[in-house]
Amino acid sequence: MACARVLWLVLIAISVGAPSAAAQDARAAVEAFVSRLADVRISDLVIQQSLTLYHQDGRHPISAGEQRMLFKLPQRQRLEQFLEGQREVQVTVGNRAWVRRADGKVYDAPVVEPVRALASVIVPLQRRAADLLADWHARGVRDDVSHVTQVGGRSVTVIGARPGERDVPAVWLDAEYGVVRLVTRERLPNGPKLVDLALSEHRPLTGAYFFPRRQEAFIDGRLLVLITVRSIQANTNPPDALFDPEALRREH
Repeated sequence: MACARVLWLVLIAISVGAPSAAAQDARAAVEAFVSRLADVRISDLVIQQSLTLYHQDGRHPISAGEQRMLFKLPQRQRLEQFLEGQREVQVTVGNRAWVRRADGKVYDAPVVEPVRALASVIVPLQRRAADLLADWHARGVRDDVSHVTQVGGRSVTVIGARPGERDVPAVWLDAEYGVVRLVTRERLPNGPKLVDLALSEHRPLTGAYFFPRRQEAFIDGRLLVLITVRSIQANTNPPDALFDPEALRREH
């Protein structure tokens, strides 16, 4: 009986206290990626890109436009968009957003979580592996489930999903490129949806840092947004006023 009790206590300790092999593999993959970027310093990005919107069937493009996206890390973003002849500017600071529409009025806007999270996904610089894992966990990604697969002939660690699982929150991490796919469940204006952000065509920007020149957003498996980056500049120090909601109200 004493031996059986000891064995039972050991099993409990293992199941509760010890990280799983999958969790260890996930953390090791993230730590290896983060360590590659230790010497990279980026304070801001200015990106010129083309935007294509698709019909809700995910097959037919219905509109196209141009965007200028500015990131001032870690918390500020500015999006200038020209779509169907209309100009719109959105400033995001932390968890708040403001939009200036074509009529010149500025409105408070709900923060769409995939947009707010974009900076931390494509520019994961000067962050610890634990910080990235915590961010992903907050979006429903489990770090105790992982596997390695091949994407375009490259090994990718899938964190949060088992082989064959496509509809659960997961991060697909390339050891050199970083996140190549982020799958989350989000509460969008039209209800809860599975959001799948695919990042590809990575090119070196500075040091060991690669930037994805093609970004595709799928909602419940249907392509809705395609972004193609035409140019990108780092560390140009854009004026703080560009990210100031009060300055946005005074723009002409």
